[in-house]
Amino acid sequence: MVDQESVRRAIQDVRPSLQADGGDIELVSVADTGTVTVRLTGACGSCPMAIMTLKQGVEAYLKKVVPGVKEVVQG
Repeated sequence: MVDQESVRRAIQDVRPSLQADGGDIELVSVADTGTVTVRLTGACGSCPMAIMTLKQGVEAYLKKVVPGVKEVVQG
């Protein structure tokens, strides 16, 4: 089981870098399976590089700092 509060704190850690580029991120849900669903908004919502940001940035960071996170998806 993934600790939802730890995920929330980790997302707060990555938020400033997304906001610096005119975007933002919202936590949608955390599944017991380790899947974290987020919503990229602002410039990140329409950016062609959003998937790369999501996988190589957000997902990599969450996997590193929150035990049990398996993947991050957009929802």
